[in-house]
Amino acid sequence: MVTSTSPATSPTATSSLVTALGGGSGIDMLDLANKLATAQFSVRNQRLAEKADQLGTQISSISSIKSMLLGLDTSLGTLVRSGDLARTPALANSAVAAATLTGSQTPRGTYSLEVTQLAAGQTLAGQAYAAPTSTVGAGTLTLRFGTVSGGTFAADAGHAAVAIPIAGGATLADVATAINAANAGVSAYVAQTVNGAQLVMKGAEGAANGFQVEVSEDPLAPGLSDLAWTPASTTGQLLSTARDAAFKIDGLAATAASNSVSEAIPGVKLQLAATNIGAPTTVSFADPATSIAGAMKDFTDALNEVMTEVNKATAIGGDLASDGGARALKRSLSQLAGTVIIPGATGSARTLADLGLKTERDGSFSLDGARLAATLASDPQGVADMFTNGLHGVFATVDAIYRKASAASDTGSIGGSLARYTKALTRNASDQSDLAAQQEKLRARLASQFTTSETRIGQSKATLTMLQNQIAQWNKSGN
Repeated sequence: MVTSTSPATSPTATSSLVTALGGGSGIDMLDLANKLATAQFSVRNQRLAEKADQLGTQISSISSIKSMLLGLDTSLGTLVRSGDLARTPALANSAVAAATLTGSQTPRGTYSLEVTQLAAGQTLAGQAYAAPTSTVGAGTLTLRFGTVSGGTFAADAGHAAVAIPIAGGATLADVATAINAANAGVSAYVAQTVNGAQLVMKGAEGAANGFQVEVSEDPLAPGLSDLAWTPASTTGQLLSTARDAAFKIDGLAATAASNSVSEAIPGVKLQLAATNIGAPTTVSFADPATSIAGAMKDFTDALNEVMTEVNKATAIGGDLASDGGARALKRSLSQLAGTVIIPGATGSARTLADLGLKTERDGSFSLDGARLAATLASDPQGVADMFTNGLHGVFATVDAIYRKASAASDTGSIGGSLARYTKALTRNASDQSDLAAQQEKLRARLASQFTTSETRIGQSKATLTMLQNQIAQWNKSGN
């Protein structure tokens, strides 16, 4: 036997049916329940909505200030790191060498540079074999380092020898692979020449990086001794001897173990590329005064943009008028011009005010070009030091302000305020969700109660109608 179950009629469906049939009170009970529930929670809903709007505005304002401050910090850091504000080195004959700043000092003046010899590494070619796959015997190759001069070799006691085992059955190509794998400062490859396959070994630059090849041969697999080489050997071919670079700075002779030379000119790294014997070139340094003046103008404009936003937000009635983090940032920026950014500086360049940054009475900034020019003239080294990428200077000072202001863990910063407002907004959204659930629960309860009442009223009216009809019939039959 199959049974069917009729779905239960919901209160809302019942109420709608009763109303449609013209029964009940004639009042839209569902609408009444909704309005009563809405009225019950309207004040709290409005309060939470207003709080959400306020928090959203505060978050937007702080995010805008933080973004502008980050842009200032990033652009200033890029400018300083690019070296455009330093005394950039330039060579009259750029083919001789390339010059870059090391940051240890800020160079000034001009220097003459004459390169008489470039550094080179030793290049050695072994005897010829039939092919790269030719076997060479077994044993141990030992690379011993030192200075090769004519037919003599002077070992460098500070440069340890490197032993390279060669297994039985190894080919010439295998030997090259083993030498490269040893990472001993010597590279190797097999060259296919008119004479056959030759093992070519190349050492590092510098006279002390010359080398000779010693062999301990396995008696059961002879032949490896053919790869041995000393300056007195009659086998093998010394293609180039290891040597130091030789040059003159302002006529004074100097040497270097490689073509990369640091501090021969204070604060400058030279990468030697060619000789210019008898024709010295000039190393000079561009005057960064014009670039610094332009940078200070841009810096002042960018500061004004940030300060305008901060002043607007912290003014009476502003979005962040009572925010401690925003007020702390405003104080930091207003004190920036007078902050000593190069501790221990003895010249006239110590603060941003010395570079012409001036704080006006309304909190905005302006650039005093005359003071900047005077400082550049009296203390060019000090000004240059302010635009270095170190622990102190213009960038380090601004970067410190940005980092402190954006620290989320610091409750007295805009970063801390942003974290607090964001957390409050999340909590407010949760409160709104909970309140909506409570309102819906009340609406459903009222709707259920009103529907029950509406149903009873409808039943009562039906009973009353039936009685009235019955009485009418009785009265009619009595006549």
